[in-house]
Formats: sequence, C-alpha cells, structure tokens
Amino acid sequence: MSSSKIFAPVCALLLAFSAAAQAQTVIKFATLAPDGSTWMKSMKLFTEEVTARTAGRVKFKIYAGGVSGDEKDVVRKIRLGQLQAGGFTGVGIGEVAPEARLLDTPFLFKSAKEIDHVYGAMDADFRKIFESRGYVLLGWAEVGIVNVFSNTPITRPEDMRGTKIWLWEGDPIAEAMFAALKVRPIPLSVTDVMSSLQTGMLNSVYGSPLSIIALQWFSKMKYVFSLPITNASGAVLLSKKTFSSLSMDDQKAMMELGEKHFRALTLASRKDNEQSVSILKAKKLVFTDPASPAVVAEFEKAGDDARKALVGKLYSKELLDKVQTALKTFRSAKKN
Repeated sequence: MSSSKIFAPVCALLLAFSAAAQAQTVIKFATLAPDGSTWMKSMKLFTEEVTARTAGRVKFKIYAGGVSGDEKDVVRKIRLGQLQAGGFTGVGIGEVAPEARLLDTPFLFKSAKEIDHVYGAMDADFRKIFESRGYVLLGWAEVGIVNVFSNTPITRPEDMRGTKIWLWEGDPIAEAMFAALKVRPIPLSVTDVMSSLQTGMLNSVYGSPLSIIALQWFSKMKYVFSLPITNASGAVLLSKKTFSSLSMDDQKAMMELGEKHFRALTLASRKDNEQSVSILKAKKLVFTDPASPAVVAEFEKAGDDARKALVGKLYSKELLDKVQTALKTFRSAKKN
C-alpha cells in the first residue's frame, strides 16, 4: 500500500478529532427576568465565565424578559429541545419537580439563616429529584421574601379577603395558601397582571419587593403588608441531555461556576430586596404590620395547614418531615 493511501485516512481521522475537540455547544437560556436586572447581570457573568473557562466550547444565547413565554412555556420548550436551560421561580420549578415547591410554602422560614441551613441540608435530595426528571440544578438563585401589596391596608386575614388579589395561574402553593386563609384570588398569567391592575380587575398582588419594582406593579399599589408570606425560591436548570453531552471538564466548570455565581446572586437579591423596601417607602407606599401576635400565629397556622394539604399532591410526608426536622434542629441549636 502506498504512503499516500495510508496518509489520507490518518489525516481525515486527525481532522475529525480536531473538529470534535472544537465542537461547540450553544445553550439557549430563557427567563422572565428583565434585561438589566440583578438576575440578568449575574446570568451574563456566569455565561461569560463558562465560555471563557471552556475555551469557547460552551456558549449561551439568552432570551430575557419573558420573550420565550411564561415559565410553563419555557419548560415545554426545553422538553421539545427548542431551549436547553432556564432561570425559574417556584412556578417553573414546580413544572419540573413539584416536590421542590415545599421550600416555597407559606410562613415556613423566619430568617435567612434558616433558609440557608435547610437548603444546604436538603440540597442532595433535591438535586436527585431534578436529575430524575431530566434536569441538572446549576444553582439555587433565591427570588427572596414575598409580600402582599394592595390598595387598602392589610393587618389581618379578613383584610386580605376583601381584596381582588392576583393568583399566579396554576400555582398550587398560592392556591393552598389562599384556601387556608379563606381568600378568593383571581387566577391570571404573570404577563396579564399589569393590564388587570390598570383596568381595576385586580387591586392586590404579591411578590418580592425587587420584582414588584422591576415589573412596575408598585405604581398601582398604596400599601405593603410587612409580614412576608413566604420566601420564593429560584433556580437555574439545564437539560440533563445537554449537560451529559459536555466533556467531564466542561461539566465540572459549569457546576463550579453555577455554585459561585448563583450563590452570589442569592446574596445580591437579598440586598436588593432590602434596598427595594427603602425605595417603596420613598415612593410613599405605606407598610402595615400584623394587628397582633395572635394574628401572626393565625397566618403561621394557615401556612402549616397549607403544607399539610399538599402532602400526597406535591410532595411526600417523609420529605415534609425531613425539612421540618432540619428546621427544628437548627432552631433548637440556635436557642441553646
């Protein structure tokens, strides 16, 4: 056999190896978070560092501000392969892993330290759940405390019952909470809220102070109930199929940078929410407190009732017990 006949297939093989080494994965990522928000700033830092660390083998195309639809639309598009990743609040997370919504249940946490402890204690459990559904958790990215905003003052559950309050359509956590409080909300997509506030169809909403400002809903509100009804989770999820297609080194880079940037995002969100409270007060929104300690206890009981009502629907009693045990352990240690 001539040397040219041997050389040709060897060259072809080397070129194939070279092409494989330079193969590029483009991850299409979508979120409701608007461009310029803290969420998007952190996401862009993450994507830029991933691309640099992988020498350009992994790149991102970002669709911000809900241009790819509501979170349910994003999950559907990931399943169809039209998108590969998303930044989600609890509603989107629940479309992937309903069990994780346990972390969003009302009046579960009383401090940021409790949140960090439980998320740390339960991290492995929830990562396994996400993987079993075909997703990889790149990092938790907390949305933060959630307050009720209204055009009439709220100091007790009865006050909330007199409002035309929004319910994120299809959100079982909010449904269970309002049911426990005997409140009748108006279910709508998040994209329909502003127009409904403008027409008077709604006169009350809920959300983190930061998100309420970002979405401009605060401009239609007069009062804020100071007792947070929950702490809203957030997460960045990547299709397991896409993640598995990456080299081990690129997977490692993705996970390490996810932990770094999305933990920083959680801390930044907490700071931004604190600053947002000051902004809302400067905008003359009035913060109202619970009428009494008994009222706080009434709200907390409603939260407990909502959690119990969701056992067997979203999560198991075993998972609920595990979270509550982690909380009790932390509180006992702090008290001692």
